[in-house]
Amino acid sequence: MSETLNKNQIENLLPHREPMLLLDKLINIKKLLSATAIVNVKKDSFFVNGHFPGQPVMPGVLIVEAFGQAAAALTAHGIDKSTYENKLVFLMSVEKARFRNPVVPDCKLELNVEAIRSHGKVWKYKGEAFVSGKKMADAIWSATIVDRK
Repeated sequence: MSETLNKNQIENLLPHREPMLLLDKLINIKKLLSATAIVNVKKDSFFVNGHFPGQPVMPGVLIVEAFGQAAAALTAHGIDKSTYENKLVFLMSVEKARFRNPVVPDCKLELNVEAIRSHGKVWKYKGEAFVSGKKMADAIWSATIVDRK
């Protein structure tokens, strides 16, 4: 049986806060392997007024950020709390990101993320983003766990 995390539980795992905490839920969690993040892209999302007036689109960099947050939550949820307490997860690289269709407000963006491999404190992930079953974006990226200063 897969697990689900709500926004409050995600806040307990990640240092991100509004408006930069993009995830609303993490579902279908397979410990340290994969999960699906839900991002409710709303008409009042912080980026809507400026990107682009009259024709809002979720910026691609925020889709990549949401991928990173989903991967960080998946990893933090699966490892021992002492390993990520007083730590931050930093994006190291984005090897490939493709934006196939614009993500427009009022939609539910589903991010399927998968841990490809880990080596010490460095993790590599891949993800695909969907709205109503239509692929919107995909990416491959790496992140590392570092001490808070």
